[in-house]
Amino acid sequence: MNRKTVVLPVLAGLLAPLLAACGDGSGSGGDDTVVVGTTDEFAVSKDNPAPFDPAASYDIAGWNIMRSTFQTLVRIPRSGTEPEADAAEKCGFTDSHNEQYRCTLKDGQHFSNGNQLDAEDVEFSMRRQLSINYVNGPASLFSNVDKVEAVDEKQVVFHLKKPDATFPLKLTTPAAAIVDSETYPKDGFVDGFSVTGSGPYVVDSFEPSEGKAVLSRNPDYDGGLNVRNKGIELRFFKSAKSMEQALTAGDIDVMNRTISPSQVDRLGTAKDEGVQLVEQPGQEIRYLVFDTDDRTAGRKAVRRAVAQVVDRQKLVRDAYSRTSEPLYSPVPSGLPGHNNAFFNEYGRPSPAAARATLEKAGIDTPVKLQLAYTTDHYGEATAEEFKILKKQLNDTGLFEVTTTGTKWKNFQPAALKGKYQVFGYGWFPDFPDADNYLAPFMEENNHLNSSYINREIRDKLIPQSRRQTERANASQQFGRAQDLVAEDVPILPLWQGKQYVAARDDITGVEWALNASSLNQFWELGRGVSD
Repeated sequence: MNRKTVVLPVLAGLLAPLLAACGDGSGSGGDDTVVVGTTDEFAVSKDNPAPFDPAASYDIAGWNIMRSTFQTLVRIPRSGTEPEADAAEKCGFTDSHNEQYRCTLKDGQHFSNGNQLDAEDVEFSMRRQLSINYVNGPASLFSNVDKVEAVDEKQVVFHLKKPDATFPLKLTTPAAAIVDSETYPKDGFVDGFSVTGSGPYVVDSFEPSEGKAVLSRNPDYDGGLNVRNKGIELRFFKSAKSMEQALTAGDIDVMNRTISPSQVDRLGTAKDEGVQLVEQPGQEIRYLVFDTDDRTAGRKAVRRAVAQVVDRQKLVRDAYSRTSEPLYSPVPSGLPGHNNAFFNEYGRPSPAAARATLEKAGIDTPVKLQLAYTTDHYGEATAEEFKILKKQLNDTGLFEVTTTGTKWKNFQPAALKGKYQVFGYGWFPDFPDADNYLAPFMEENNHLNSSYINREIRDKLIPQSRRQTERANASQQFGRAQDLVAEDVPILPLWQGKQYVAARDDITGVEWALNASSLNQFWELGRGVSD
């Protein structure tokens, strides 16, 4: 088996010419269907009534499908982070304050049902997102939109309440997917797995209960993506082990979610021929969330003591076999503005420092805490991760920690309703900017439904950072925000993941199969000749 390590494409603008030769096909598309395995679970439920409706879905599994079946006005390019046109012909701010954003659409675009796509559909889609404002959905990304209007058939203008240089990046997400105003209700969802979009693929069938879904290339797609296959067949697996067996047997062509640490080691070093493993830097992060309203976890000294004890180096070594990196900030390395705020604040793990923190606050020990995690969403190593966290904390004698594991369909709504003292959560970025690792957790109506408020971050630092069109110029605000999070510890960053894709060696484009947000780019996959 072959193992390749590549630079993450979306952050590699300067290295684009070097990477362009890796699986960069040409032409309007291949003639083969590529079979992709996944352990993602798709189910319609009360809390997830419409997995592929842009106004309802806000998780990586749903967005993987939506990014392939809907268009957005702009999208993140293959290399770099500057949005480029998709459904739009051109877009840009029309004022010096970053408060008005205008897009001109391409001519002759249609939805998969044949209906014309125009500026009114764009206006409808944004108004619908904001009007529904689903509690588990992504509407918060656009809370700064004051008004959207279709000027004519081709032009749409977004009026923002405050300056926001990140707005074009937000328009690249499936939250800004363009839906057909004649098909989608303005005040409700299209339930189930139905999709009417204008993206590179259409959904022919989607039957998770039967273990398979089929996406075919959309012949009417008129965006900027080059689709290198005839279609994608998704195969659903109950475990990473059975998915790996299907890959090595040649029953599937590609697997990436979720590859366990032991599989990385096995696939990367095994002598068998026929499979390639590609490793990339990643922007996924994992962290603990504290209920700051809880009688125990709500005490700042308790949270700071936990931060002084957790040993990230041992955690990524023992639970993840170094397939992830220790993370000392809410913002991962590789993004402008990142710093090591938690290391700067606490240094190396120190039970003695934690004891002094608790004693100074008059807190009796051992402190009883329950840590909750999901058993089936982030991979098989999660249970081991929480076993190690429990041991690290309890071995100090300062804590009496218990853990509880729950399936994702029950875990997520319980976590967001404040049912847990402390829980483990993951974040795949909506777009590659430090803002997306701070604002979703610190703003009003935040993603975690957290009651934690820091006025300096919310009212000063985030608004100031969004005035900076050159994002590197926002580093001072981002640095200060990270320092404040490290001081108060409403969340505790644990690690930053690497990305892995395993594929049969006749599959091309594997290096481009994931973007910085860990979303699949199915259109990049093609079929060539085995090594």
